Amino acid sequence: MKFKFLIFCSYFFLCQFVISQEIPSRKVLNTSQISKYLKEDVEKDLSENGKISKEKLAKYFREKFSERYFYNWKTFNTRFEDYKKLYKEKEGSHTERALDHLSKFSDSTQWILPFNYLNGEPVNAYALRHLARQHKMVDISFYYNYQNKDSKFLNYFTDQLKSLNAALSVDEFEKIEDGNGVYEAFRSGYRVLNWLQIHNMFLGEETYSDEDQLTTIATLLQHAAYLYERNPEFHAGNHQTRGLSALAMISIVLRDFKGTDVWYTHSMKLLEEHLSKEINDDGFQFERSVHYHISDIENYYFVYQLAKTSGIAVNTFWEEKLKSLFTTLTKISFPDKSAPVLQDDTDNPWAEKNDISGALTLGYLLFEDPEMGYFANNKVQAKMYWYLNENQLQLLNSINKEKPSFKSVSFPTTGYYISRNDAPDAENMMIISAGLDADKPDHQHGDMLGIQAMANGKVVLPNYQVRYSLSDLELFKNSMVKNVALVDNELQGKRYTSNQGGSGFGKFQTLPNPKVITWNTDKNLDLFVGSHDGFENVGVAYSRQVINIKNDFWIVKDNFSSEKEHNYKQVWQGHYTLENQPNLLRATFDDATGFDIFQLNKIDEVTNSGTRGKHWSVVSKNKVNEFSFITVLYPYSGYDNRINELEEVPDLKGWKLNDSNWNLEGENVVSLSKENQLLVYSINKLNIGGFSIETFNIADLYISIIENKITIQNIGDKETNLKINGVIEVIMDGENTTSNIKLTPGKILECVLE
Repeated sequence: MKFKFLIFCSYFFLCQFVISQEIPSRKVLNTSQISKYLKEDVEKDLSENGKISKEKLAKYFREKFSERYFYNWKTFNTRFEDYKKLYKEKEGSHTERALDHLSKFSDSTQWILPFNYLNGEPVNAYALRHLARQHKMVDISFYYNYQNKDSKFLNYFTDQLKSLNAALSVDEFEKIEDGNGVYEAFRSGYRVLNWLQIHNMFLGEETYSDEDQLTTIATLLQHAAYLYERNPEFHAGNHQTRGLSALAMISIVLRDFKGTDVWYTHSMKLLEEHLSKEINDDGFQFERSVHYHISDIENYYFVYQLAKTSGIAVNTFWEEKLKSLFTTLTKISFPDKSAPVLQDDTDNPWAEKNDISGALTLGYLLFEDPEMGYFANNKVQAKMYWYLNENQLQLLNSINKEKPSFKSVSFPTTGYYISRNDAPDAENMMIISAGLDADKPDHQHGDMLGIQAMANGKVVLPNYQVRYSLSDLELFKNSMVKNVALVDNELQGKRYTSNQGGSGFGKFQTLPNPKVITWNTDKNLDLFVGSHDGFENVGVAYSRQVINIKNDFWIVKDNFSSEKEHNYKQVWQGHYTLENQPNLLRATFDDATGFDIFQLNKIDEVTNSGTRGKHWSVVSKNKVNEFSFITVLYPYSGYDNRINELEEVPDLKGWKLNDSNWNLEGENVVSLSKENQLLVYSINKLNIGGFSIETFNIADLYISIIENKITIQNIGDKETNLKINGVIEVIMDGENTTSNIKLTPGKILECVLE
């Protein structure tokens, strides 16, 4: 009996010890309990006669927040007055969003479906997820300040927070397993971010009592404990990253509690794993979307900024990876300092560009890199104003700007290839999408080998932002609204499925696998050649060649081959009229710039379609086994510089179509020649003077002649064997070679004439 009693005492003591070490994850501590979870040194400093009053504890944490949060809450009133001057337009949007939330949800709302809005209409999954994030509660907090600090709006926040705690206590909230989990890492993490902001905003308010403050702290601790418990190991994706960012933030600002050191170490370890695995070695976020790239920047920024504020060291790897995220945005930028729409970009549905200035303003404030400063504004986005310290706000007044020097760049791991002109004032840019993340292609669109382009300040070949809640999300994620090639009625994205929770987001179960055959860039032209397997299910092999003839125009060649007849198509986004249809399409803009799409091989038909104010044209070659579209993408400025549709053989910025000094042999040969340059497609033999080239299979070549030297590049999708006559030397890769040569796609050789 005595032995059993000792075991019971030991077990009781152990339980007491564990309870004193571990903050519970499935209930919110009573405010009278939280002092028991303080670290021993903090507890000792605050104790009076073995007790810590709520008043003293709340005062202590008010002081710690003034030191540890992004800005000192004691300066809030002054900062808010500055905010109203800097962001005058925000009062209207804060008010609209606040009133929207107030009109829909009671302060003591439910957190599990089904339930109704205050007007009696049912709340759907999408709305519940945004309620869980508490975005509009931030607007209500601003509304409180705009409305002369009417306490009912502050109380609305504290009551809604308590309603979630009450739902937790009786297990009446949406579970993670059901798809709409209120405590799922992404929603919970966003809620923590928003509630921390609100808490800091209200700390100077008498209405926000000591009890209220400690209740918020207790709630944040429960959230952290839950995030720690539910995220024991790495899971790919931005959802976990958002949750881990929140866990790290709580462990920094509330590091006076036992167990927070463990939270911090764990969250930073997993965040570093996310940085390692999800920021590709080329610097792009693995989901291949600007939206999620910037979202990840924010996740890491919040932690990095708070750590720096508190003097907590962050390792070099962290800092370098974070900086690479900002640098990548500069590299993908359009000439007007915006960025292309890539995959699930969701901020502005149907927008054709991304605003990256806000993100790069943050980058400049962190790293003071003048190339980031080139894109930066003298004020940050309104929401980020509250995450800067005073020194950073001052730095905005004197941004050092330097235009980036890079031209054509590639992201080979992520699969983006960006072609720019070399002229100092070059305004043209094209980006090619040729990647698919193996682990999480959820945000991928049906745009494999798709292109986007900007010329003369206009997005001439656009892609469009999406919104998950819109009924036509599947359409806008798939190939009909991309600049891609298609076969019959096949789209690239197949087996589309909505997510489990029914919030609107959906993904394709099957997407094409890309193969990049070559990427080569030099002073005369950029060359991309790739293929994908998206049409193998109907027996069609496909490849795409993209050439940027520097400072002139682009050429896209789409190659199809099958044992059976098919209808082969190109889809071009934009508002086009049918000039000399079907071989010439034209778009013109408000400043007399324009964009022509000119087919060099005869096609059969073109059709126009559109929705949501967006239009596209589909050009087709019908009922053939093999076919290649050879398409000139021709930006121009001014009426006289267009492709002249009235000429039978138009001039293409000095390039002559099928009118070369060379003797060309082959079936369906197409050539473009200008001065000492020749682009030739589907060639078997060619010669000029005593110099000749014979190919042992159909080839596409780019040739230039300078004095007694001829440069030859394979611009096709296959290796070609060449027999060259009339030369004294053939050089490839810096070495002499024979006259019988294997030239792989993209490869260049030089010949010295006899």
